[in-house]
Amino acid sequence: MTSATTTAPKAATGYRYVVVGLLAVVYTFNFMDRQILSTLAEPIRKDLNLSDTALGALGGLTFALFYTTFGIPVAWLSDRFKRVWIMAAACGIWSVFTAGCGLATNFTQLALSRMMVGIGEAGGSPPSYSLISDYFPAKERGAGLAIYSLGVPLGSMLGVALGAGVAAAHGWRVAFFVVGLPGVLLALIMLLVVREPKRGGLDEFALGADAHAPAPPAHRAIREFFSNRTLLFTAIACGLSAFVGYAMLNFNAPLLMRVKGMTLKEVSLYYSLVVGVTGAVGTFTSGWMADKLSQRDRRWYSWIPAIAFTLTIPALAGLIWAPTWPIALMFLAIPALLNNMYLAPALAVVQNAVSPGQRTMAGAILLFVLNLIGLGGGPLFLGHVSDMAKPRFGDHSLLIGYAALAPVIVIAIVAHLAAANSIARDKRLAAAL
Repeated sequence: MTSATTTAPKAATGYRYVVVGLLAVVYTFNFMDRQILSTLAEPIRKDLNLSDTALGALGGLTFALFYTTFGIPVAWLSDRFKRVWIMAAACGIWSVFTAGCGLATNFTQLALSRMMVGIGEAGGSPPSYSLISDYFPAKERGAGLAIYSLGVPLGSMLGVALGAGVAAAHGWRVAFFVVGLPGVLLALIMLLVVREPKRGGLDEFALGADAHAPAPPAHRAIREFFSNRTLLFTAIACGLSAFVGYAMLNFNAPLLMRVKGMTLKEVSLYYSLVVGVTGAVGTFTSGWMADKLSQRDRRWYSWIPAIAFTLTIPALAGLIWAPTWPIALMFLAIPALLNNMYLAPALAVVQNAVSPGQRTMAGAILLFVLNLIGLGGGPLFLGHVSDMAKPRFGDHSLLIGYAALAPVIVIAIVAHLAAANSIARDKRLAAAL
């Protein structure tokens, strides 16, 4: 089969890395704005007198409902209009309302701001997935999407370091202003730098006329996604993986401070570094491994996260047992490394398994399932379990919430193995690769 890279414009060889690098920076700010709430959960909880369930709702369900709901119509628009303009507008919206969180004086005001952040961030990732797929050919798409996905660990690291550092010196409200407002400038830079590529330009040889098929109606794209076993199992496996990952990400800082004795300044210095370095290594390594190993057996797209989550179980037990925060941080580094290893391979599967005209919508549907199950359920679940256990265990009730994640990890592993079985029989995915 003739290489699809021959269809790429001359500038794509170097310029595509400029594009994916800038998109990764945007995603970093996206995740900083998302992560800062969990980083500052303890001072916000004390200032506004909130429960762990309320914190879980703010960090998860309140955001996720609007993020997932608006993701589908934004994706529909992105498959028909300029993706760069949509992403720039979205970046401006989520940045302004992140700063607005610093003005909240009660749960309702903070929840409304988080809803608007969710609406803005709905226009971030699905168009980015589609753009990257038009700059990177199928065999390199896992690496391109992994570079973009580095925004998750880098945003988490900077959100913790900058948010906790500023909050320790000037209060949690100022931290929201510092993290949120620079995104407005970044939206303008994106308009100046990123060019809108030809849809399906790198898939012409592999997919023929289908590479330029028009985007189908939204209802048909949704129906086709959920009727495709590979996409359905991949989405469910991602949702369960995100359930564990987002639950921990939203409560790691409270756990380290409330139970293990860490200060806000120590969270800024040490926890941020662990989250950033391990997450970046895990995210990029998983994408690189998926590109290499999938050439031997496509099932590695799902085997990689299945193995990663299997190794997470003993680390979770060590985190719960750890008597001091340095030991806890050592055990926490393991799931921080492994819990992101499902995302880049899953994105590559979804982007390769549909036609170019459906990629933004397919990415949005994946994020809908992932975030509704994971971001919407994970933090709320852990927070609620913690509140239920609080009368008996006091501040150590968070440990009970973490222990309750173990059965979900087992189910996530089974879901990834089911997805691997479907990937092996997917003819379209075989043609794309």
